[in-house]
Amino acid sequence: MGELTTQGSGDGRLVLAVDTSTAALAAALVQGGEVLREVQSLAERNHSVHTVSAVQTMLEECGVKPEELGGLAIGRGPGSYTGMRIAVSLGKTLAWAWDKPLVGVSSLEALAYSAWPAASAGPDGSEADVPSGRAWIVPIMDARRGQAYTARFAAAGAAPEGANPAADGAWTRQAPDGIRLMREWVDELAAALGAAEGPSRPDAVWLVGELAQHEAEAGRLQALCPGVPVHALPLWLEGRAVAALGAKRLAAGERDDAHAFAPNYTQLTEAEVKLQEKQAAEGAVRDDAN
Repeated sequence: MGELTTQGSGDGRLVLAVDTSTAALAAALVQGGEVLREVQSLAERNHSVHTVSAVQTMLEECGVKPEELGGLAIGRGPGSYTGMRIAVSLGKTLAWAWDKPLVGVSSLEALAYSAWPAASAGPDGSEADVPSGRAWIVPIMDARRGQAYTARFAAAGAAPEGANPAADGAWTRQAPDGIRLMREWVDELAAALGAAEGPSRPDAVWLVGELAQHEAEAGRLQALCPGVPVHALPLWLEGRAVAALGAKRLAAGERDDAHAFAPNYTQLTEAEVKLQEKQAAEGAVRDDAN
C-alpha cells in the first residue's frame, strides 16, 4: 500500500480553507505557519446558512481581498452527504469567480492531523507518549449502524508548530479512507499492530473524532493490544489542518479541476467492495469463456 507524505512548510502563500463534512463548520485563513483567523462552529443543519458569511467575515476581519489569496483548500469528505457538498460547492464557485487554484483535502486526514498536537503531547498534556517515536492516529466519523468513516495515519515525533506540515516522513498515510464496520476495523487494527515490528510499530494508538458511539470498540482494541497504549480523544477537525494539508499540495504545484471537483462519496462497506470485486472477476471469467 502506498503512503501519502506531507512534508516541507509550503511556500508561505495565503490559503483559505473550508470543511463542512461533519457537524462542525471548520474554516481558516492561514499564511505559512500563521493562523490569521479560524472558525469552528457546531451547527451542522445550518452549514448552508453560515458558511458563506463565515468566510466573508474572516476575509473582512483580516483585511484580505480575494485577489490576495494564493489558493483554496476544501475538505471533500468523506462525511455527511449533505454537509460536504456545501464546502465543495462553495470552493468550486469561489475558484471560478476569483480565478484561484483549488485543492481538495481528505476530511479524515484533516481530522487526524488536527489530533497530532494532542498525540505528541500525551493524554494528560504532559510529556509526550512519542517524543521521538511514532503514533498511529485513527480518525473516526460516525456513519451509524456500527459503521464509521475512517483511515489510519502515522505521525513521528512532535507535531509541527503553526499550520505547516512536518518534515519528510513525519506524517504518512497507512490505510485509505473508507466506511468500515467498527468491529471489523478494530480487528484489522489489532492484526496490523500484531504484525508491526521495529520502527513500524507505534508507541501509542489514538482513536480520534466522533467516538460517542464507538467507545466499546476503542476499549476492545486496548484489550486486544495490551502492549500498546490506546487513547480515545473526542475531537472535531480544525480549519487550520485543512489549510496545512492544502498548502502542501498548492506548494507542489497541484490543483484540482474546479468544474470536475466533487465530494468523496465513500458509501460502500468493505463487504460490498469485495462483493463487487468478486462479481467483476466472475464477469471477466465468463467473458474469457465466451
